[in-house]
Amino acid sequence: MRYDLTDFEWSIIEPVLPRGRPGAKRKNDRRVMNGIFWVLRAGAPWRDLPERYGPYTTAYNRFNRWRKAGIWDCLMDAVTKAHDGQVQMIDSSIVRVHHHASGVKKRVEIVVSDAVVAGLRPRSTPASTGRAGRSRS
Repeated sequence: MRYDLTDFEWSIIEPVLPRGRPGAKRKNDRRVMNGIFWVLRAGAPWRDLPERYGPYTTAYNRFNRWRKAGIWDCLMDAVTKAHDGQVQMIDSSIVRVHHHASGVKKRVEIVVSDAVVAGLRPRSTPASTGRAGRSRS
């Protein structure tokens, strides 16, 4: 599929994955990794993970556990070493943002046409009317 790991990529990643952990034996690490990469590359929510990659909860939980354990750093080091350090990555810190998304304060400008203003009726009594005083009765 489009986002699935190639055999070469899997041969780099598989030896780095943790082995011999307590608990149930993991099933098909490659399928789960492909699911994680699908979500990361597509930018989709975890719940939208296609069924061919298994339950989305498995992919989500494994991604988070490995993040906390530092496994992703080891994977990136292995990929970089396999490519002799010739790996280029792009993240949001080096991509220019459109000026509308750059945090500039938003200003709202209200434009009222003269024809609309001329047609408006006063909503309160004119200021020229006298104020009512207390009655002296």
